[in-house]
Amino acid sequence: MKIIREPFPGCFLLQPRLFSDERGFFTEFFNKKTFEKTTGIVPGFVQDNLAASRKNVLRGMHFQKPPYQQAKLVSCLQGAILDIIVDIRPDSPTFLQYFSVELSGQNHYQLYVPKGFAHGYLALSDHVLVYYKTDEFYRPESDAGFRYNDPQVKLPWNVPENQLILSEKDKQLPFVKDIFR
Repeated sequence: MKIIREPFPGCFLLQPRLFSDERGFFTEFFNKKTFEKTTGIVPGFVQDNLAASRKNVLRGMHFQKPPYQQAKLVSCLQGAILDIIVDIRPDSPTFLQYFSVELSGQNHYQLYVPKGFAHGYLALSDHVLVYYKTDEFYRPESDAGFRYNDPQVKLPWNVPENQLILSEKDKQLPFVKDIFR
């Protein structure tokens, strides 16, 4: 495993080591010791999630409120996604700045998202499978998010709005100005 980029302190774009031949490939998808040695973070993952989507499905921008914030390790197993995170720590010098990256079944990148970031993604292809680990259990009472098209954050989805497929919940999320005053 190697770090490809550290877009924010404690946030890592990772590339696991692949062993390929004519049969396909093998990788250690997650190894706690390797992750800790590479990032310096001792992971405490407690829940794994798998989401299937079709092209133009947008899921986000989601986070859990304190005290149940989640760190995540996000991977795209099949297809491709535009993965976006936003720093939502009000005291951070990078507050409301974002990082976007394509994760795919081809590049095998993983994105470690620390606590204090909103997360969302757009399916760029049909038959997308997104797998992610969290270090805190999902708690409905702590569930939160902001609107995918927030004018203050200006996320680069690069798909006409009328082509996006969103849940009713995500369409109704508040704007950043109504959350962080």
